[in-house]
Amino acid sequence: MARAVTWGILSTADINRKLIPGAHASPKVELAAVASRDAARAAAYAKEWQIERAYGSYEALLADPEIEAVYISLPNTLHCEWSIRALEAGKHVLCEKPLSRHVGEVEAAFDAAERTGYLLTEAFMYRHNPQTLRLKRLVDEGAIGELRLVRSAFSYSLYDEANIRLQTGLEGGALMDVGCYCVSGSRLLAGEPEEVHAQAWFGPTGTDWVLTANMRFPGNVLAIFDCGTALVDRDELEAIGSEGSLFVDDPWHCEVPGIELRREDGVERIELDFSDSYRLELENLSDAIRGEAPLLLGREDGVAQARALEALHESATSGNVMRP
Repeated sequence: MARAVTWGILSTADINRKLIPGAHASPKVELAAVASRDAARAAAYAKEWQIERAYGSYEALLADPEIEAVYISLPNTLHCEWSIRALEAGKHVLCEKPLSRHVGEVEAAFDAAERTGYLLTEAFMYRHNPQTLRLKRLVDEGAIGELRLVRSAFSYSLYDEANIRLQTGLEGGALMDVGCYCVSGSRLLAGEPEEVHAQAWFGPTGTDWVLTANMRFPGNVLAIFDCGTALVDRDELEAIGSEGSLFVDDPWHCEVPGIELRREDGVERIELDFSDSYRLELENLSDAIRGEAPLLLGREDGVAQARALEALHESATSGNVMRP
């Protein structure tokens, strides 16, 4: 096996706690550094999570010549800026989703990757999970006949108006935080949307607290989804075809994997073993860096995802049907 890739993390965001255990467990990943804008915070965080080096600025970590790749878990508005800065500093980048809902920003980030020769990938961890790969294969193989509809949901309850996920200035909101998974899952199964229509309730902070959307794909495949930061916890996806459906109760976290194949003659439960999606996304980029595997999510997917998010946001704010 190739030498482990040396990684650093930009920020001490809460999402890191889901990724760090997989990083420590993987023989392909050496998590060596973490950076914060506060040196004391970085040092305490490094000690807590058993990370060798701590830096009091993001620039300092990027200047470390031993760091080969970085995971960026900064707020949404900083994703593309710091991805570009990291790429230009000679680092490969795994950037937390969504890269941006502004297509120009995402294109600029991938332009930087191509210009510098380093890799950039968007951290949709569920895409790496065997459950997702199996679902996609079943649809493509015709297990439900012709795909006609994708139905999905992702929501939770958050009412702390100071939380960054509810701040308009940081491009928070339901679509950007959790709805982006529904968009990604619909695109994975149906292709790229030809038109979208979204409606939203914009809560007290000005972000979309609840959003629903309809999307039309080539071949008259439709998708509907809802997402929210002011709803009960829900996460599910169903691919519905001419001869049956495939239902996934835990499509995004993949903590209790399994797929139900539902047909008129009954329900078949397809069991799968648990896999750490966060570890898998780290390993995919590590393998790609070493030339041992292709990058799963690159420019084509990242730009198309941003194009769909941009159209959905514009539709929700204008009330118009949009073509991505």
